Amino acid sequence: MRNFSLGIDIGGTFVDVILFDWDTGELFLEKDLTTPENPSDGVLAAMRKLDIGLESAEVIVHGTTLGLNAIIERRGAKPGIITNKGFRDIFELGRGDLPPEHMYDIHYQRPDPLVQRRNICGVSGRVNVFGDVEVELNKQEIIKATQYLVDEQGLNSIAICCLHSYKNPSQENQIAEIIREAFPNLHLSISNQVIREYREYERTCTTVLDAYIRPIFENYVDELDRELRGMDFAGNFLIMRSSGGTMTAKIAKRRPLDSVMSGPAGGIVGAKYLAKEIGLDHVLTMDFGGTSLDTCVIENAEPSVIHESRLQHHPVLIPSYDIRCIGAGGGSIAWLEEGMLRLGPQSAGANPGPIAYDRGGSQPTLTDAALILGFIDPVNFLNGQLPLNLELAKQGIETELAAPMDISLIDAAALVFSVLIAQTEGAVREITVEQGKDYKDFSVLAFGGAGPLVAPLLALEMGIPTTIIPKVPAAFSAWGMLMSDIATDVSRTFIAELTEELIPEIEVKLDDLQNEAEESLAQQGIALDAMVIIKNLEIRYVGQEHTIKLQIPKTYSHELLREMFDTAHESRYGHCTAQPLELVNLRVTGIGQLNKPSLKKASSNVKQKIDDIGCSYRDAYCFKEKSLTTFSIYVRSILPQGIEIAGPAIIDEGTSTTVIYTSQSCYVNEYGQMIITTTL
Repeated sequence: MRNFSLGIDIGGTFVDVILFDWDTGELFLEKDLTTPENPSDGVLAAMRKLDIGLESAEVIVHGTTLGLNAIIERRGAKPGIITNKGFRDIFELGRGDLPPEHMYDIHYQRPDPLVQRRNICGVSGRVNVFGDVEVELNKQEIIKATQYLVDEQGLNSIAICCLHSYKNPSQENQIAEIIREAFPNLHLSISNQVIREYREYERTCTTVLDAYIRPIFENYVDELDRELRGMDFAGNFLIMRSSGGTMTAKIAKRRPLDSVMSGPAGGIVGAKYLAKEIGLDHVLTMDFGGTSLDTCVIENAEPSVIHESRLQHHPVLIPSYDIRCIGAGGGSIAWLEEGMLRLGPQSAGANPGPIAYDRGGSQPTLTDAALILGFIDPVNFLNGQLPLNLELAKQGIETELAAPMDISLIDAAALVFSVLIAQTEGAVREITVEQGKDYKDFSVLAFGGAGPLVAPLLALEMGIPTTIIPKVPAAFSAWGMLMSDIATDVSRTFIAELTEELIPEIEVKLDDLQNEAEESLAQQGIALDAMVIIKNLEIRYVGQEHTIKLQIPKTYSHELLREMFDTAHESRYGHCTAQPLELVNLRVTGIGQLNKPSLKKASSNVKQKIDDIGCSYRDAYCFKEKSLTTFSIYVRSILPQGIEIAGPAIIDEGTSTTVIYTSQSCYVNEYGQMIITTTL
């Protein structure tokens, strides 16, 4: 009986399912179209293509953007808020500022809030800034407010957010107990259980988003779990977290917001693991899927983690990888605005998809442009499961782009790629140059269905020397999920001037957080000897707003923390000062280590010459010469370890296409990864 693990990644266009056979070390990939109306249908359809029973599956790791898509597309629950009397407008007022990307847009209009003011109720009760109870709760008032939200407004999800509950959560917890007793079927999101940090508006936003996606996420996880158990699956069902670890399905239902960026996170975990195995310290990930491109920096084999991000215009206080996302993928729509070519963020998705899918799509996409430029084989697309219609793609781009711009069909398709590269360069500079890093010091690791197609061109344009294409790049995020450990994050706000005398109190509070993290891991089946605890402090200069996170050693002093902070501050901002330091947040990450697949080396080290490998030829677009030229075409599955290929060449593996441009060469290493070198 085979022993195997499964990684499942739902993208905007395709569902990827990857199987790792523990006995042979082999990988198997299947894909199917995403089914937005009922996401589990696409997952199950892709799994059935593997034609295996699940009774031998040890673990299934699932990454999903279900919650993220619900927020973006406004398809979540209809939530309400219960807060302190006199503070019901916190969520609507916000910070009163504009999103940075709309700072100079005089036509910008704020989207409608997720919670209407009539669905926000203030009740008696107050905890002060020191955590002391100043006004007691009124039980009947809480029941009356909830009754109004349920009966008159028809709500089934409530966010409970009280002032200073990060300091003292007792009143929030009491409100939750009262509501559960009177309304047992309501979905409740309690701010101190979502995030125990200061800043009332940010904490309220985070809790509201949790309430917004909780009902649909719980239903989805329950439905998929039920279907899997019905297929004789008896192993561990894990959900990917936005910060890279996994959590059991039971925990995920209690913390749905932790999963909103779980799809992209899987690829970064895989990149982290791969970087360590092949000895790369500085990696720039490039995850290019059907609807978006996600990029992240990995330094010293560790991805950058942030604790505040934005979903749409909402601030969110959850740990996640520092991912820059642009709405440009294989299905992104190319369109004209006042004669200027735009790409995305609108996507053709899986239905109807690009014009070439011949499913009724009428708007040209990046996939259509790639087909016209000769980069994609229309017959072998998705291993022949989805043949593409070249003529329809030509008609669409000619009508919608080429003719209105008065340029040739080929020039219009090439311009789509040029716009994409310009957008991608901006995202890369944002996470490198703007943070004091030189992107030329990094190697690009490209994955996703379109990553191997686009990343070499990006490297060529930006002067990045090395691009790495892993095995099975189209499902690399799903593979990365199999490299994940179970993880949990706990935090507390503790604002105080950092002195040597404060160190013992810090240690006591960190020990409390460690105990909480270990308890969470134990509930998820992790033994104590498999736990790793990482402790961080967020520190700033007194009078400063933003903090810097420092991972602290087992023993430390105020002097050492001062030295670490000044060094990090100078690296980030170019200077440091003699100002006293202020502690803001304590953070503890608990990691439960799991078994992971190992990279499989080539069975033979015998090097073959390129002349011994069969190839074909077709015309494709050369960006250097700005015209069609002859490319050599190779099948990746027959490329042995040690082979070297000079561009221009195309390497096809059915589910993705790698383009090696002029001035580039490709080498297949001992693990089967393709290393593309750009001559600068």
